[in-house]
Formats: sequence, C-alpha cells, structure tokens
Amino acid sequence: MTCLTIWRGCMISGRSIFSFLLAPLAMTETLESPLALVAELTHRCPLHCVYCSNPLELTSRATELSTEEWSRVFHEASELGVLQADFTGGEPLARTDIIELVHSARAAKLYVSLISSGLPLDEGKLGRLVLAGLDHFQLSFQGARAETANEISGTNTHLAKLRVLDWLKQHRIAVTLNFVIHRKNIHELEEMLLIVEEHAPGCVEFASVQYYGYGLANREKLLPTRAQLDRCVKILTEAEQRLRGKTRVVFVVPDYYARYPKPCVGGWGRKLMLISPDGVVLPCHAASVIPRMRFENVKKRSLRGIWEDSDSFRAFRGQQWMEEPCKSCDRREVDFGGCRCQAFLLTGDRAATDPVCSLAPARGNVDRILRELEETKNRVATDSIGWVYRKNPA
Repeated sequence: MTCLTIWRGCMISGRSIFSFLLAPLAMTETLESPLALVAELTHRCPLHCVYCSNPLELTSRATELSTEEWSRVFHEASELGVLQADFTGGEPLARTDIIELVHSARAAKLYVSLISSGLPLDEGKLGRLVLAGLDHFQLSFQGARAETANEISGTNTHLAKLRVLDWLKQHRIAVTLNFVIHRKNIHELEEMLLIVEEHAPGCVEFASVQYYGYGLANREKLLPTRAQLDRCVKILTEAEQRLRGKTRVVFVVPDYYARYPKPCVGGWGRKLMLISPDGVVLPCHAASVIPRMRFENVKKRSLRGIWEDSDSFRAFRGQQWMEEPCKSCDRREVDFGGCRCQAFLLTGDRAATDPVCSLAPARGNVDRILRELEETKNRVATDSIGWVYRKNPA
C-alpha cells in the first residue's frame, strides 16, 4: 500500500491538516456519515517495499473493480456524505484509467487525493490529472539517499521521485511529502529535511512504519530503538518550529512506544470506509487479518447499506464489545480501545485492549518485543539483512 498516513497522523504540536477526520464522536451520538473513502484502486505496484501494509495475499488484476463500478461507488459515497476520496493501492497510477477515475470522483463532488509513489508518471500525464480535478498529491519517499531507498523498495526509483517533485511545483495543487521512518533510514532525517526545505511542500509527514502486512513480516529489522526515536522527536520538534508558516510537519509515532493507543481511523466504523481493489469494504486497511468476520462487497450491496447495517462495521462501534480495562476507562471515548487489528495480531483476541496501551493486560507482549530489540540491536545493525519484499499480485 502506498503509505497512507492521514488517518493516523498527529502533529508534534497543533493539529494535522486532516485532523477534522479524526475528531472522535461522543459515544452517545447517533451514527453519522463517513467523511473519507479510501479507494485501493489496485494492489499492483512498481515498488516492493518491505514495510507495505497491504495484505500478504494480494488482489489480482482480473478481480479489480471496473471504471464504471468505481464511478458508481464515488457517487454513492457522495450521497452518503463522504467529503474526501483518497486514491491509493498498491500504486493507483498503475490503473490505466486513473485520469477517468479522478474526473469521476470530482464529478461526484469529492475532494480527490492521490497517495502515490509517483510511478509510473510523466509530466504530461501529471498535467492531465490536474486538469481532471486532482486536488492533492501525496508523494512517498523511502529515504533521503538513493541507496537506502533502493534497498527498501527493491527498485531503483529515488531519482524518478525527485523529478516528479520538480514537476509538482508547476501546478496549483496541494502537495504532501511522506517519508516512512524506520530503523534503516531514521539516521537520514536531517537529509530528508533538506529535501523538504528545498521543495517547500505544504505538508510533510514523517510516518513511522505500522506493523501490518509486510511491515509485520519485517518488524525485527524495521522497529527503531528508543535512542533513535528520542533523537527523531528532537530533530522534528526543532524542524516544526523552523518551518512554521512554510511547511506543516506531521509525525506519526511508532505505536509500540506510545503510552496510549491511537483512535485508529477515528474509531472502527465511525469516520472512514476502505474499499479494496475487488470491492470488499473494510473499516480499516488491515481489518481482513481478523478471522471470523464477513466483509461485504460493493458489487452486491450499496455503500449506505454496508455502512449503516453490516455486521463488520457494527462489530466494534459503541462500548458493548469492550472488555476491562477499556469498559470502565476514562479514555474509552477517546481511543476506543485502540486498534482491533493490532490487538488481534499481538494477543490473538480481537476484543482485547490494544497492547500498546500502558493499561493493557497484554502490554507485556509489547515490552518484550522492545526488550528483545534492545538486546539484539547491535547484531541486527551489522548482520546482512534478508528482507521479505512485497510481491505483486498475479
């Protein structure tokens, strides 16, 4: 998945550009409309990033929604109250109909954001995307140095991304740079900031790897140490002050180091819908890892029906499903018990308190991972790394 962070972003101080999407609903309020639609247009991608949060079992091209089906989805989303469509993947530019899809979403009165690696793209196609109505371009980077980016993505694409960044300056659209931060590139923060200051995007996100999909498979090699994280926070705090009024700086902290969990996607089934390439509708990008849940498809049911009445979206709304300590915690209306997918992956129980929470009975699972990291950090730093690279679907 091209790194999508707007739903998890938090500024070091102040509010993120998309924080209105994350403001939690009071538990006593009636269900409101989703505000964002994440459209995973395809799982195809020219990159093979070792932290990709796409599922290990990817959707094939043959089962992807057609142009017409996506167009219908965009109009249904608009009628439901959705304000923003985030085009992601895989790589959304791998769709040959991407210009038509942008035009269709804008025709449905949606704000259109392209979450992209910038490949495959040429200057002329970028111009046509803008003419079709593209509002925002989020460009991802795997590092500040070509050799780092090439290792992490399994491709030689860093210089091509810098060309795309130059082309974006010629257009009046919002631009966000996204640097995915982990143990293998966190030492390049100052160099990343040089790229930011040279190109002056409206926003830059330093998004720590989230441990789902390939990120989970490579967690031992990607998770930063406490010392690295402390240095990162210091550098980015200073950068935020220096760039204030020029570029908004957003930092997504690694969950495992947090005191409390994030309200993932603003609460399960409360703010966001994600549609996979084949039309399956999910409350978040990793939800398919949870067993014994049936997710419905836009080919067979309307978005409104799925949002309002499907078992999967209703599963973790409200407080009825919560266990202690969440059920009686003062933060239950703030973080909603944390991430359901992370809770399952770390405990085997989808209803458990997210173990990253300091109050969670299973917090020891996370502490053990961090302790083992500190014990092995020198060995891992010098060992020859064998990555599990993201594959492309058939």
